[in-house]
Amino acid sequence: MNLLAADPPPTRSRDGWCLDHSYTRLPAALHRACSPAPADAPGLVLFNSALAKDLGLDPSLGEHPSAAALFTGNPLPEGARPIAQAYAGHQFGNFTVLGDGRALLLGEQISPDGSRHDVQFKGSGPTPFSRNGDGRAALGPMLREYLISEAMHALGIPTTRSLAVATTGIPVFRSEMLRGAVLTRIAASHIRVGTFEWVAACERPETLNALVQYTLKRHFPAHSEAANPAAALLDAALESQASLLARWMQVGFVHGVMNTDNMALSGETIDYGPCAFMDRHNAGTVFSSIDRQGRYAYGRQPLVAQWNLARFAETLLPLLDPNPDTAVEFATEKVHGFARRYHAHWLDGYRLKLGFASPDPEDATLIQGVLDWMQNTGADHTHTFAALSRAEAQQCPPWQDPVFVEWHGRWKNRLASEAPERVSARMRAQNPVVIPRNHAVEAALQAAEAGDLGPCHRLLEGWNAPYDHSRSRPPELMNPPPAGTPPHRTFCGT
Repeated sequence: MNLLAADPPPTRSRDGWCLDHSYTRLPAALHRACSPAPADAPGLVLFNSALAKDLGLDPSLGEHPSAAALFTGNPLPEGARPIAQAYAGHQFGNFTVLGDGRALLLGEQISPDGSRHDVQFKGSGPTPFSRNGDGRAALGPMLREYLISEAMHALGIPTTRSLAVATTGIPVFRSEMLRGAVLTRIAASHIRVGTFEWVAACERPETLNALVQYTLKRHFPAHSEAANPAAALLDAALESQASLLARWMQVGFVHGVMNTDNMALSGETIDYGPCAFMDRHNAGTVFSSIDRQGRYAYGRQPLVAQWNLARFAETLLPLLDPNPDTAVEFATEKVHGFARRYHAHWLDGYRLKLGFASPDPEDATLIQGVLDWMQNTGADHTHTFAALSRAEAQQCPPWQDPVFVEWHGRWKNRLASEAPERVSARMRAQNPVVIPRNHAVEAALQAAEAGDLGPCHRLLEGWNAPYDHSRSRPPELMNPPPAGTPPHRTFCGT
């Protein structure tokens, strides 16, 4: 049975909603029906009209009088049938039973091109998985996810996206009283490593098999007829995560909370709680206030991804081979191969960032050389590659130390056979000139809490076309914080 085929197929409403519910056709152990809690005084804060258009929705939907109520859940979009999804996860290495404690999947929007997108409310009230929590979200963290996910999309990195943020009029109590809000998140799906961990913990072989088949059909359809679907899914997940992690590392992104429940099988970046971007290049960079041991530091992210994927492979063991020893041997070999896959994507990406049109056996050494220099000197990650793209190294005084001069000479020799203009154009297409600078994000969030959304809009506008080196942007979007600024810290916001 094809769980993705609705009978009858959903029809599109006047506003463009075309919601299917294929996930609810999976076994009942994976989801619970649940409705959002009413909002006392809804107010629309941000609406993504460009994304709405891509989804087949009316791009002026955010201007409708009912928009604020719609994006807090009273009433629901036409055709919505909200559910909370069940999943588990390893959080900081410890297994925990979780589930959507403050999120509801409204359905899957079918876009005009036929693609399928989860529409999820985040912060819409308690669910059967809330674990004594209030199920609410504060405005600041929901705005952070909107801002950073849209910046990641502009950078060309696979990511969930944000359709809207709306306030509820209901206060949220954390360490202080905050304004409550709901984020409408759009994702290829919300199937996680933790989803498979939930099924494995429940010891439901029929559900595991159904979930494997569904995930393959939804995200890796080219492999859906494989002789061993579980092996095909493991292979596809290893490849997509290797590519994603390499992209994170190349732009200096630190996820902050790489628990297995925050690793999406679709290969998208998901959950922007304590995330941030590096300014000064340092492999030990940690932003999350709760990551006291540096488990999820910038330089450890590929290792953590491999660890997470090992947990994923463990859930598939019953389907990989009927002989348990053979299944473990197969899974171990596959997971150990992640490092090779990741290194290949890392190498390809940095070759492009440094302007190399073709591979050379010494490229890895040359790439590591500039990264080591950045690590030792605290050079700005983004500025370094952007300046190299514009051939500005000779004019930058901090770069005149002997170590950099020697490296720069080897790099120039590597590129000597090509026209500088062609090299520069290639590099500019790979090296962003602007990223979300943490101090600018925090200032915009503080202004939004005070009722001023202007800085948020300026950030979103300034992050457009991040690879356009000729565009003028405000200095606060371009530059790291002033010297002496305390280390940046982020919080999960739950």
